[in-house]
Amino acid sequence: MRVRGDRAGERALGPWRSWALVVGSAIGSAIFLMPAVLAPYGGLGLVTWAVAGLGALFVALMFANLSRLVTAVGGPFAYARAGFGDFAGFLIAWGYWINLWSACAAIAIAFTSYLGVLIPAVAASSVLSAGIGLMLIWSLVVINILGVKEAGVVGLVTTILKLIPLFFIGLIGLFFVQRSTLPPLNPGRGSSLGLFASSFALTFWTFVGFEAITVPTEDVADQQKTIPRALVTGIITVTVVYLLVALAVMGIVPNAELKASTSPLADAGRGIAGSLAATLVAVGALVSTLGCINCTLLACGQTAMAAGRAGVFPERFQRLTRHRTPGFSLVVAGVLMSALLLLNYSKGLVGAYTFIILIATLTTVVPYAFCAMASLVLARPRRLWESAVAAVSFLVCMWVIASATHETVYWTFLLLMAGLPIYVVVTRKSSSATRSGPV
Repeated sequence: MRVRGDRAGERALGPWRSWALVVGSAIGSAIFLMPAVLAPYGGLGLVTWAVAGLGALFVALMFANLSRLVTAVGGPFAYARAGFGDFAGFLIAWGYWINLWSACAAIAIAFTSYLGVLIPAVAASSVLSAGIGLMLIWSLVVINILGVKEAGVVGLVTTILKLIPLFFIGLIGLFFVQRSTLPPLNPGRGSSLGLFASSFALTFWTFVGFEAITVPTEDVADQQKTIPRALVTGIITVTVVYLLVALAVMGIVPNAELKASTSPLADAGRGIAGSLAATLVAVGALVSTLGCINCTLLACGQTAMAAGRAGVFPERFQRLTRHRTPGFSLVVAGVLMSALLLLNYSKGLVGAYTFIILIATLTTVVPYAFCAMASLVLARPRRLWESAVAAVSFLVCMWVIASATHETVYWTFLLLMAGLPIYVVVTRKSSSATRSGPV
């Protein structure tokens, strides 16, 4: 079975820009903090990061198979809809869309935090931080409205620039690693299996977002080959970067210091080449967050456009500008991102916002699980390898969901159900228009 999109035109995303979209969407702000987060897990943190990369590779292979079967725009939404119908497609589009614009707001806040390291006045003023975050959001909204090609260029440039400081830490840092500094495999008295399960959930979050290339399929050149290759090479790139950086940081910064660090990569850079390297890492963090917002915003606009085109989101979301971009969808996302950004800077809501981001991350894994099952529904006969990849991907998703807290799963379910009234309104309006039309 093959489901095609309904627009042909200039393909703005070639192999390199598609690869950049995968890498740029996955590598955001997490890599600059994760070594400190994983410090309590010791060497198990590094092991589980490698296993999480393998799990993400299976999910990427699953999406690669689906991209050959379903060529319609929309990514996870299009796959779930092709496999299970409009209602499942709506639920996935709704949750995935919320995740995308929430993630953009979170990364914008991370951007202002890193900027505060270079410009202390930004860190000292919540008003200035919020203003810079809003300016960043709307600048990228404008870039994405101007065209997918422009957004792709920004994504490619920022991806290359963000990899420079990461490879500096990961490759040069290996020469500064001391065996005595590396933490033991299990630094505590707890069960190694329990620590492995907990750290797996944490490390898998760092790969979320790589599926963004499956969303704007109409703008990908030779999508049947480009998307699968971009997914696989992108995940391999991300995994190698993560492991090199984590090993270098754990071997340079003592574990006790790493646990208390708020900028572990900057600390490692300082240990390699002094304050200049620390500044380079801070600039790399800014570029990394900038590129990640750009890639995520591109997927956000295209997802809502695809849902509007399919009739499960309001019709206005599918309208295109003269630049052939979903302008209304991008503006709505910009408004929601701005509102969430401002809520974060309101007194007493920081904790609530952090919790929303955790829910937003979980709403990405749920679409992964739906897509894995859709892959089995749509699988071509006698393709045992594709079925095996889908089954393993589903188990990986279930493991991640099971590792989340009960409260997170509870609120994520409520958030998904909150979209049902919108589905009812849209489908009733569509049914009324059909009944009132010519017979």
